[in-house]
Amino acid sequence: MTAGYRWLYLFCLVFAGELIFSLPFHITRFFRPTFLEVFGFSNAELGDVFAVYGVLALLAYFPGGAIADHFSARKLMSLSLVATAAGGVMMAQVPGFWVMAMLFGYWGLTTILLFWAALIKVTREWGGAIKQGSAFGILDGGRGFIAAMTASVAVWLLAILLPADLETLAPAEREYALQSVIYFYSFMTLLAALLVWLIIADHKTNAEERVPVWLGMTTVIKKPVVWLQAIIIICAYSAYKALDNYGLYAQVAFNMNELEAAEFVKNGAYLRPVAAIITGFIVDRFVASRIIVIFFAILAVSYALLGFASVPGFAIVYLYTNIIITFVTVFGIRGVYFALIEETKIKGNITGTAVGLISVIGFTPEIYFASIAGRLIDAAPGIAGHQHVFLMLAGFAVVGILATVFLAKIKKNNTGDPALRIKGDEMKQVSGPVKDWDLRV
Repeated sequence: MTAGYRWLYLFCLVFAGELIFSLPFHITRFFRPTFLEVFGFSNAELGDVFAVYGVLALLAYFPGGAIADHFSARKLMSLSLVATAAGGVMMAQVPGFWVMAMLFGYWGLTTILLFWAALIKVTREWGGAIKQGSAFGILDGGRGFIAAMTASVAVWLLAILLPADLETLAPAEREYALQSVIYFYSFMTLLAALLVWLIIADHKTNAEERVPVWLGMTTVIKKPVVWLQAIIIICAYSAYKALDNYGLYAQVAFNMNELEAAEFVKNGAYLRPVAAIITGFIVDRFVASRIIVIFFAILAVSYALLGFASVPGFAIVYLYTNIIITFVTVFGIRGVYFALIEETKIKGNITGTAVGLISVIGFTPEIYFASIAGRLIDAAPGIAGHQHVFLMLAGFAVVGILATVFLAKIKKNNTGDPALRIKGDEMKQVSGPVKDWDLRV
């Protein structure tokens, strides 16, 4: 694989890796106030819709991991993108609560079952043994850049379709503008499917490399490092999900209108590529678990301060600074937490299965976080509800610190394993042939 093709290959993974989630997440993240107005949902109802997505995604992660270990990533990812884009047509019809709940359940399957583990597995293969931090950092950072760029176009589209004076905005005008944004994201998702089909190699797994599904599953279930990685992702992903509420927080804390709030969140999204990519290269020089502990500590302090901050009593500059810090640290952790798979020496031929188990636990915030946060915000209108959410996030950050410390301790105790040796800049597996299914950590 030439250097140019390697980077084109990675760009395709980045582009598809973000657009697959654009319809279920970008609309409600960047246009939350507008979405709630058009669909007539409360924060709690939207949280319940996301809970349906979370349940179906949860059921899809583990079998999706096994599927990724046995079938072509190119075919799996292309099919997932086309199926997800088709759901955008339904969303654009502005259906009621129950239809939206079913649609998000459908997306829970299309975005995860055939896509997620395949994406992570291919990215790990791209990074090799010594570039895991940069591989996953570029993947998530690049996804953040794609998210910010597509959001910029979508915000521009919304702005030109809304009247200059939002006070005179009619409900039909708001609905038409949001529908146009939904169709835009549907088109971009289809474009991602085409790129995957044309660029990603149709890799076929050698029969000798394949581990029986039952053996792969039982192997990863028995590994403590897999469960600790799942806990780390729970804590990090809860912080990431909290970013969906920053548009509402901007309205309350900074008195922004819905367009200004969308701009605020969109601008914050540009921090994702910077934070994730820089963190990825730092991890390649140091150790992922150490960097993650430091970032969780920063988050714990930042969320605690936001949780007790009374807006009239604190300067706007302070609030902006603290929010920027949370953006950077959340994106940094999210960019590299899958690098822990290589750090803990999980075998390549069960990567998909390991990703499946880690994800089925780690992404459970998809089920409960939006519902809990929505109820906290609705129960205490104004700044108080958001403060309660920030204090909850501070607790998650503390748990993340503990889980990462325990993982590092287990890894340190296993460094004497003769199956693993370091030679120069490369980590080489010297255990028996893959067909012997030596799946030690």
